[in-house]
Amino acid sequence: MSVCPDCGMEKELCVCDSMAKAEQTITVKIDTRSYNKEMTVVEGFDNEVNLDTLSSKLKSKLACGGTSKDGHIELQGNHTHRIKDVLVKEGFERSAINVK
Repeated sequence: MSVCPDCGMEKELCVCDSMAKAEQTITVKIDTRSYNKEMTVVEGFDNEVNLDTLSSKLKSKLACGGTSKDGHIELQGNHTHRIKDVLVKEGFERSAINVK
């Protein structure tokens, strides 16, 4: 049995990750890269969120390429119409997601 160092509960019962997700304000915006290619940038994550895992899930559900770096996630293409629903399914609060 292992114990979470943050909340002191067993790892299986730990709620630190879901609490961290609920308290964040996420910003989604579109960047234009070379050759007028659009890139969806998702930022505003705390250090508690594993960006590599979240990036992988977003890329899979949105069927696109992308990366996580410098505290934000970059997804190829314009996904502003679908990303809010995907982030809510991953545990983020709908009211805390700002799509620009």
